[in-house]
This record gives sequence, C-alpha cells and structure tokens, in this order.
Amino acid sequence: MLSKIVRTAANQLILFILIFGLYVIAHGHLTPGGGFQGGAVVVSGIVMLLVAFNAKELKKSLRERVLSVMESTGALIFAALAFAGLGTVFFYNFLVRSPIFGDIPSPLGSNPGNFWTAGFIPLMNFAVGLKVIAGLSAVVLALALFASGEEMEE
Repeated sequence: MLSKIVRTAANQLILFILIFGLYVIAHGHLTPGGGFQGGAVVVSGIVMLLVAFNAKELKKSLRERVLSVMESTGALIFAALAFAGLGTVFFYNFLVRSPIFGDIPSPLGSNPGNFWTAGFIPLMNFAVGLKVIAGLSAVVLALALFASGEEMEE
C-alpha cells in the first residue's frame, strides 16, 4: 500500500475519471470515443485505485459476481437493441425521428450541440461501455490478485 498522500489523491481523482469516462461514452456518436474508449477510461481509474491501494482492498468493493452480471447486462442490452428493429433490418435505428431522439442530421453534418441526433447509437454506446467496464475490470483485478497470490472468489 502506498502513502496516505497517494491514496488521498486517488480517492479525489476517481470521481473526475469516472465522469470523464461517462462523458466519452455518452458523446461517442458526436466526437471520437464511444463505449469501448469510455469504458477503458473508467477502468484506468480502477487501475489507479489498484495501484494506490492493493488487490485485497479493491477485491472487497469489486465482486466477480457483480462484474459478471454487469457484463451480461451490457451484452443483453446491446443484443436487445440490435434485434428491436428486426421488423425492418437487423440493427435498424428505430429511434431516429422519434420525439425523444430527434431528426436525422443534415448532409452537412449534425450540430455539435445537438445530442439527440443519433437514435439508439448512444444507448448502444452505453451497453458497450458497461460491458467493457465490467470485463476489463475483472481482467485487471484477476491479474492483480494472481500476482499477489490471492483467489478471485472466496
């Protein structure tokens, strides 16, 4: 375990890293980013906590069963959205031109300030982000526990 200064800084920075990761996921259809990139940013915050504390401390918060449920939920949301438009075609963007998700962007591109132009693509980004966060967190935690000689589940 590192010094109290490093642990305090990690506790203060984790919130900003999580918010930035969610921002990257949410704006993936407008800017470079998306579910995978935002999920990797969130997991980088978890790695920071892993370095600041240790694998045994982090294992108390991150349970394998919870990560498995999160990863499965992300996959189910992704598949459900993909099959939801199957009446037309697979992955049909059925939420475009709905009252909630707005119109199709003009041929000149979307207005960068208009978040609601992508239909269900932001929802797909959130599903992928959830899957990546859970999967990469499980991998990182398992590797850290293996290096310290611990088991994942007791």
